[in-house]
Amino acid sequence: MKGIILAGGRGTRLYPITRAVSKQLLPVNDKPLIYYPLSALMLADITDILVISTPEDLPQLRRLLGDGGQWGLRLSYAEQAEPNGIAEAFLIGADHIGDGPVTLVLGDNIFHGHDFQEILRNAVATVDGCTLFGYPVSDPERYGIAETDAAGRLVSIEEKPRKPRTNRAVVGLYVYDNAVVDIAKNLRPSARGELEITDVNLAYLRRGRARLVDFGRGYAWFDAGTPESLFEAGQYFRLLERRQGVQVACLEEIAWRRGFIDADACRRLGEELAASPYGRYVLSVVDGGWL
Repeated sequence: MKGIILAGGRGTRLYPITRAVSKQLLPVNDKPLIYYPLSALMLADITDILVISTPEDLPQLRRLLGDGGQWGLRLSYAEQAEPNGIAEAFLIGADHIGDGPVTLVLGDNIFHGHDFQEILRNAVATVDGCTLFGYPVSDPERYGIAETDAAGRLVSIEEKPRKPRTNRAVVGLYVYDNAVVDIAKNLRPSARGELEITDVNLAYLRRGRARLVDFGRGYAWFDAGTPESLFEAGQYFRLLERRQGVQVACLEEIAWRRGFIDADACRRLGEELAASPYGRYVLSVVDGGWL
């Protein structure tokens, strides 16, 4: 299974902040935003990951993440020169995907829940067509909305409906088999000139090969592309981490616990960051055995 993080776009909803810095580098509590979607892929045991971003932002992301070897990952990079839609990621990343399945996560989406990693690992291990993830929202007219029948089968997807049939938003995390590349190649651009991810999902739905997994109560999902949601995400994780004494999206800890790196490598990474509470947490985990 390959992974893709789509970290493109101009971040216009966060102007003027993002005129000078990539949205994915903005802080969510004490970590860059991109750590959260990257950690989601790592929790699913996906280690070969393509980061797609703008020509302006890629150098900053490379400086932050490098080649991923420090975490036992293989990170590569590609440009999306213009914001031509989420589905363009499959064209840009076709060589990276090769002849296998792929998991795509948006660079400003954050997920948290007590068994999130088990749900995602299961979706990755059993992919047959496409697996989408739904989350209940109070303003469904802003999102792609999924409808299921009484048996829980996915029956419709509608982008930003005026009269939503449900309140179940399709979030920015998608698992596909290899057919996604050909589907994306045959898409027609929307009226906005973009290759829409909803059109990809509808193609799978018409083939009877799309399913929806619900994130319900007990989960948190943030589309952290606005000042309000970015602030709310930071507050959520600040409170959680202060109360529990654990870090969410700590890449060093995940890499060690998933066996991507050994304890000595994790300790060295913690020592490099030891001037910060984040680095001291890494050391406390690897040396003290914190849960």
